[in-house]
Amino acid sequence: MAIIEGFHVKNFRALRDVTLGKLSAQTTGAPLTPFTVVIGKNGVGKSSLFDAFGFVADCLATDVETACDMKQRGGFDRLRSRDVDAPIAFEIYYREAQNERPITYELSIAQDEAGRPFVESEVLKQRRKGQKHGRPFPFLRLNHGRGRVWAGEDAVEEDGEEDNTQTSVNLTDPRQLGIATLGTLQEHPRIKLFRDFLKGWYLSYFYPDAARSLPSSGPQRHLNIHGDNIGNVVQFMEREHKARLESILKRIAEKIPGIISIDTRITDDRRVLLRFNDGSFTDPFFSQQMSDGTLKLFAYLLLMEDPDPPPFICIEEPENGLYHKLLETLAEEFRIHATGRKNAPQIFVTTHQPYFVDALAPQEVWILEKAADGFSRIRRASDIDVVKNLVAEGLPLGGLWYSDYLDKR
Repeated sequence: MAIIEGFHVKNFRALRDVTLGKLSAQTTGAPLTPFTVVIGKNGVGKSSLFDAFGFVADCLATDVETACDMKQRGGFDRLRSRDVDAPIAFEIYYREAQNERPITYELSIAQDEAGRPFVESEVLKQRRKGQKHGRPFPFLRLNHGRGRVWAGEDAVEEDGEEDNTQTSVNLTDPRQLGIATLGTLQEHPRIKLFRDFLKGWYLSYFYPDAARSLPSSGPQRHLNIHGDNIGNVVQFMEREHKARLESILKRIAEKIPGIISIDTRITDDRRVLLRFNDGSFTDPFFSQQMSDGTLKLFAYLLLMEDPDPPPFICIEEPENGLYHKLLETLAEEFRIHATGRKNAPQIFVTTHQPYFVDALAPQEVWILEKAADGFSRIRRASDIDVVKNLVAEGLPLGGLWYSDYLDKR
């Protein structure tokens, strides 16, 4: 499974210049872990960081102007950092697999003379086979929709050498990403891999009220971002993956005492009801009667048990609505699913709940803070020696955060 080793964002709301993990130009530093958590106080930019991932994914799914104008964003001017004239920029450094050469994707979004956002530049680059040092070479380079692309799995830019694998590119829509078009062509397998990776990102906007809706019946393979098809996914699991569903039910029973079974029932008008049985009564409870926390925990476990999981899962504040004693076990569940199997997803979480952080290791935690200039800054908990030493002595990381050991040290 592909994994993001580094992510850099510039001029996006409070994130004027923030880097997580390791980038291609860095000779030192550790990459992001399979399970990564960002913590911080209210107003430091956690939601902006969550939305930075969502914005890049939306740029691919639609175009950069539509992504800027989505309801929660309000346009390019509101997205770009205050008092900044430079473009909004992102860099993603990732590997398709552990032993594969890393690929860097760079995206820059600016405004044209009419004030409309457009793709100023796009670059995809990678080192040659066998090359462990030196700068990566681009196999896609576009500026204002024009540039060059190299076909095949290994072709790169060669200074001073004739290369029959390169093709000129002139995109007709300056608001569409080049990878959206070129990634559909068979002759560009590396672009396709990155496009498919980015297209597969899952950002959770789960709402318990959405999970209480009554969707039309019919098994569905994957949980959607709002969770309003949770009953359809249970239908699919009942039919195709009974053992996985039973495993979820077993863990649910361990974490929420009394829940002994979960199933579905089809109504006369062909809608699907999700039913929970606690063994105390003959008739089960329906999802409309269950607590927010129960539905949320069940949805997360259902997402984790997807037989074909997304490569990258991003969840904002999973603690909302959950009993505090469940948070540490939820964090452990996320880690198990991020590291426990070959095709495990990478999981990225933002939180401000110390009980959740108690289950984490310092290298998994990034601290987001508001600097004196009003913009966000970030650092890794494992880079704070006193914190690393105290955790090694057995003190929980969440308790240290609550006691302000992670603040400005």
